Amino acid sequence: MSGTPAPAVLAVVGAGPRATGLLERIAANAPELWDGTRALHIHLIDPHPPGPGRIWRHEQSGLLRMNSMAEDVTMFTDESSTIEGPVRPGPSLAEWAAQFSGRGPRHAPYAEPADPEVLAELRTLDPADFPTRRAQSAYLDWVFRRVLTELPASVTVEWHRTTATSVTGPPDGRQQVRLDGRDDPLTADLVVLAQGHIGTEPSHEHRAFAAFARRHGRLHLPPAFSADADLSGLRPGEHVLVRGFGLAFVDLMSLLTEGRGGRFRTRPDGTLQYLPSGREPVLHVGSRRGVPYHSKTRYRLQGPRPALPRYFGPEAVDALLAEGRPLDLRRDVWPLMAKEIGYGHYHELFHAHPGRTTLGWEGFAGVYDRLGWYDAEMTELVASAVPDPADRLDFEALDRPLDGLAFASPDAFQDHLRTYVTEDVARRENPEFSADLGAFLALLSLYGQLPRLVESGRLTARSVAGQLDGWWQGFFSFLASGPPGFRLRQLLALSEAGVVRFLGADVRIAADDSTGTFTATSPTVPGHTTRATALIEAYLPGHSLDRTEDPLLRDLHRSGALAEEVVTDPGFTHRSGLLTVSPEDGRLVDPSLGGPHPRRVALGAPTNSRAVAAFARPRTDSPGFRQNDAVARALLRALTEVAPTVSPGAGHASVAV
Repeated sequence: MSGTPAPAVLAVVGAGPRATGLLERIAANAPELWDGTRALHIHLIDPHPPGPGRIWRHEQSGLLRMNSMAEDVTMFTDESSTIEGPVRPGPSLAEWAAQFSGRGPRHAPYAEPADPEVLAELRTLDPADFPTRRAQSAYLDWVFRRVLTELPASVTVEWHRTTATSVTGPPDGRQQVRLDGRDDPLTADLVVLAQGHIGTEPSHEHRAFAAFARRHGRLHLPPAFSADADLSGLRPGEHVLVRGFGLAFVDLMSLLTEGRGGRFRTRPDGTLQYLPSGREPVLHVGSRRGVPYHSKTRYRLQGPRPALPRYFGPEAVDALLAEGRPLDLRRDVWPLMAKEIGYGHYHELFHAHPGRTTLGWEGFAGVYDRLGWYDAEMTELVASAVPDPADRLDFEALDRPLDGLAFASPDAFQDHLRTYVTEDVARRENPEFSADLGAFLALLSLYGQLPRLVESGRLTARSVAGQLDGWWQGFFSFLASGPPGFRLRQLLALSEAGVVRFLGADVRIAADDSTGTFTATSPTVPGHTTRATALIEAYLPGHSLDRTEDPLLRDLHRSGALAEEVVTDPGFTHRSGLLTVSPEDGRLVDPSLGGPHPRRVALGAPTNSRAVAAFARPRTDSPGFRQNDAVARALLRALTEVAPTVSPGAGHASVAV
């Protein structure tokens, strides 16, 4: 019986920015790797709209914003991208938004966002503005629609607005993907898991706090994505402990103040005053550091852009691995990372602000090159060349600004922290301190190098657990993932109004059955206890395959068809909660096969590539884009090699999304 080859089929679970970036790379590489004589059909499976996905969906509060400037957000490769496939530049969020005010060219497919508030924002969006998440949602929606137009005619895409619940199938055969609410599974030649950030069920500690709250009629909110958190149970004037001082706290702060009718007004001196609505709770916030994340800079480099990485690039990683010994992150790796960040900092200081240095750049850099970060000679070099301590890079002071400090009363600490935040915002908005941005850019250049060390097995388990996934991830977020400055000015106004109170560093939370209250203590204010009737865990859920909310991952985990990353030393084992994938092509490691599954791939969070970002700052050779390109090419090659079945029909019709 004659017929046409049935299409090759790819199922992608998740349709957010990670999946969109993968589709963009499939479109870019298809002219080389897909000859078009056979159709390729791609199933996208996600209950949320393709492009934005869950995290960036339009249906969230307009108060929530990105922590990146509009000009620093792109979904497209550029001249910095070190990829095997073709570079296909595209507009950043700022460049795309400019078309709606007539300040820039139109980008096909052109369509104005349906939400009039988003359209109004885009028409006035400055490249240095921090956009709303709804604006980013509109951008991601456009990127997805653009990608559809770039796919060859032989490639079609179908969106299934539901959840994938399981995937089964032999390693040498087609895979069956079951969908919630559907009787018949999808059949695919290859499956990609790209669910992005996934929630988890509460941990033992959180379950215990929840049980305490139920016994006493109190409220406990476990870690959650801010847009999904149910805050309706928090009463006006109720005292609430908030554990976590990062971006999740900033989002919750906005939702519980402006989101409840309060407003900010600007005083004649430029400071903000908060005018309460009377519906706000009182938020007592603390964390390990006891201070908010550092404000994002709002200026550009004043000097030339340095070539990065210099001390901690691929060659440096190769040299570390060639030593053939166990590696400790703080002892063996961090000095190179610190030197890289320092290079970015001092390169900008010497080039943009030479009046604040006593040496020329060439003289300083020649000595800097041959010294280790913690060498005594390095300390002497910096002290002699950079007279003002405010211009020097002090990681210890940056990391733990409250260490060694204790205050006689809570009010004294409030005053101190308000001064600290005021100075931080002023510094991050003053281009005289653009060396901080140089350090930030160098910090970004480090991120893509670390997964190789983990994949090599040379980092000790204690380094991975306590340093890479613990200290380093927290330090990176503290310096690089802070809120825009206006959020911290709002925090100051809320503190002055008594709506927000600061608890201190190394905060300890407990539950007191005798009073039915949650308690918080901190060595920053010795002897003081804060009591509250509600507790919010203001941080993202941690990775856990044992407690994942994703039904597909839960099913694979219970059936033993995926491997959790486990790093072991003698006497110590670290289970990261991350999926183990092959570094070359992202194939999912299946313990029953003793290696990667040839037909299943996983990308981004929650894999041991450690959540390589789905979108990036332009001209930074994004690790996420490199990963998307490598995986897209591997998928196209694998799909080409899959033996076609014969379909008696006239081929596969195009399916609109």
